[in-house]
Amino acid sequence: MSTSNSPNERQPRTTSGPSLALIAGPTASGKSDLAVRLARCVPRAVVINADSAQVYGDLSILSARPTPAEMHGIPHRLFGTWDGAQTCSAADWAAAARAEIDAAHRADALPILVGGTGLYIRTLLDGIAPIPPIDPAIRTQVRALPVAEAYAALSREDPARAGQLAPADTTRIARALEVVRSTGQTMAHWHTQRTGGIGDALDLSAVVLMPDRAWLYDRCDRRFAAMWQRGAVDEVRALLARGLDPELPVMRAIGVREVTAVLNGDMDAVAAIASGSQATRNYAKRQYTWLRNQMPERWPRLATENYINADDVASLFQF
Repeated sequence: MSTSNSPNERQPRTTSGPSLALIAGPTASGKSDLAVRLARCVPRAVVINADSAQVYGDLSILSARPTPAEMHGIPHRLFGTWDGAQTCSAADWAAAARAEIDAAHRADALPILVGGTGLYIRTLLDGIAPIPPIDPAIRTQVRALPVAEAYAALSREDPARAGQLAPADTTRIARALEVVRSTGQTMAHWHTQRTGGIGDALDLSAVVLMPDRAWLYDRCDRRFAAMWQRGAVDEVRALLARGLDPELPVMRAIGVREVTAVLNGDMDAVAAIASGSQATRNYAKRQYTWLRNQMPERWPRLATENYINADDVASLFQF
């Protein structure tokens, strides 16, 4: 892994195409602040969201979506764009992100991609696996299986994928099992045939924020407590009033379960804040590990929190 502690270390240019800046990192690592600081250092810029929670209009507070004041007048795109009743898949987001990047280039603005959803980022840059439509009968059969039974079946039919998943990961287990049963090929087979990626056509300059974990976890705790004070309970109350399918991504976002427990009288606020803070730290840890191992090694890892206050933010990037 190539790790950089210096905000002044430049990286090599990758292509001669239009420029794209990318700021990736775990939740609460300061990505949004850094994106705005970079945007204010260049003539024109557009910040484009790559966070799977911040795409939903119903989750302004619990997703830590930047407020208008925090945006400092910089155009922000794909924040709150999807209604919670819709699922924003990686393919859906990548198509919208490509359109926003193209629009920024036509306006002679620098698109700044910011987020921690690795699947979104990799789908945009590397392309999407051309998996054929799933047989509806197979999908119904697989989705009806208890997760333990589905995981056991996946361990037999696609052991490599099963080994990558937690035994309780209902959504990903069902997806992998329906793919192998419907297409006769594993997820790994399809992922070697990705199409539609734009990474090779752009002059990409990226950084991955990897701050000290104790510092990061403290920020997670303080931010979740602040969310509670800013109106997270009212936000979830309004979300529950919509009567949405509990399996939708917006209903499974961190904080929704905890607030729901308080509203139902099953948990007090102190316990809910502690639970939500722990869930946030766990999520940050998973993101941290994924980004460290899955992002290209040539992308600098910034292992210090000082990048948030760096005077020369543009020096982090090469355009």
